[in-house]
Amino acid sequence: MPVVNRIADYADEMKTWRRHLHQHPELTFECHETAAFVAARLREFGVDEIHEGIARTGIVAIIEGRGAGPTIGLRADMDALPIDEATGLDHASRNPGKMHACGHDGHTTMLLGAAKYLAETRRFCGRVALIFQPAEEDGGGGQEMVKEGVMDRFAITQVYGIHNAPNLPFGHFATNPGPLMASVDTVWVHVTGKGGHGANPHETVDPLVAVVAMVQGLQTIVTRNANAQDDLVISVTQIHGGTASNIIPEEAWFCATIRNFNADLRALVKRRLHEIVGGTAQAYGVTARIDYEWGYPPTVNDAAKTDFAVEVAAEVAGPGAVDGRAGREMGAEDFSYMLEARPGAYLFLGTGPGAGLHHPAYDFNDEIAPIGASFFARLVETAQPVA
Repeated sequence: MPVVNRIADYADEMKTWRRHLHQHPELTFECHETAAFVAARLREFGVDEIHEGIARTGIVAIIEGRGAGPTIGLRADMDALPIDEATGLDHASRNPGKMHACGHDGHTTMLLGAAKYLAETRRFCGRVALIFQPAEEDGGGGQEMVKEGVMDRFAITQVYGIHNAPNLPFGHFATNPGPLMASVDTVWVHVTGKGGHGANPHETVDPLVAVVAMVQGLQTIVTRNANAQDDLVISVTQIHGGTASNIIPEEAWFCATIRNFNADLRALVKRRLHEIVGGTAQAYGVTARIDYEWGYPPTVNDAAKTDFAVEVAAEVAGPGAVDGRAGREMGAEDFSYMLEARPGAYLFLGTGPGAGLHHPAYDFNDEIAPIGASFFARLVETAQPVA
């Protein structure tokens, strides 16, 4: 596998960085120690500019190439998840209830490896903007960085990101032109009835039976309102209500996640959900409050930039290790906001067999860090070659 030789020399150093980050996970926008670690490494590398405090704890670093040219953006996320780690590893999380269970420690490490190489060699024209983003898992740090003007402020013309993929063959890349990942919306429905003794249900207005009917009714949006050829997921993930076997509660609530790729379909789902919940509430004599949160939009790759990224990935991993038409999936990613602002592409990089993302036994495979860093570096050198 033709990893850049100089980056291969950083492998042990990158492993040390990654395991330090893994031991000190931070959530959402509170990536203070992580950002400080990243900034310290960037200063050691001799990058030209370091801009801190973007979207609270985000960083954009600039490396100048040899001669005039455009600016290419490379992005890595930094935040962890609220999970108790169960790996038992020596480098396991030291922060109870927090864990790098999605590999953002590895993503940050790969971009740092590319940064060290690019600052040392500068075999490109124009500039590279290294984007270290907080709050991908919760909070939309990508959206906040775009709102704070990073694309215009640093004149970024195209932007790229990668995500590790457990159980995709080691060192293999996968992506798709156009839609790659779904939008994600979240709804909470709070139902209020009249509580009472379980032996006298006729004296109550039971919110639980109303919730059950609502949950069943929501599935008709998928089966009867959406085109069968459209991708749509409505998953009810929580139902809460009641405290004892002989008490009909006063209140109950449920939560659902909604995933699709189409703006009109997103609007239809919201409308039908309100109609179904409202009509069911009236039928069962309860009241319902709906809290509907619009989340991340679909992650949509630019077709031409995707083809370019696939060519670079094939150079690094070999043509047989790259699937440029891998199809789309129902996960979500706030890199979508950056792709709305600038053309670019998002790719998955296989880590081989292991625990899946967001699992307490997950750990990033350090062996792929030089591959990801090489991909980032070759993107820059290929997109903006020295004249």
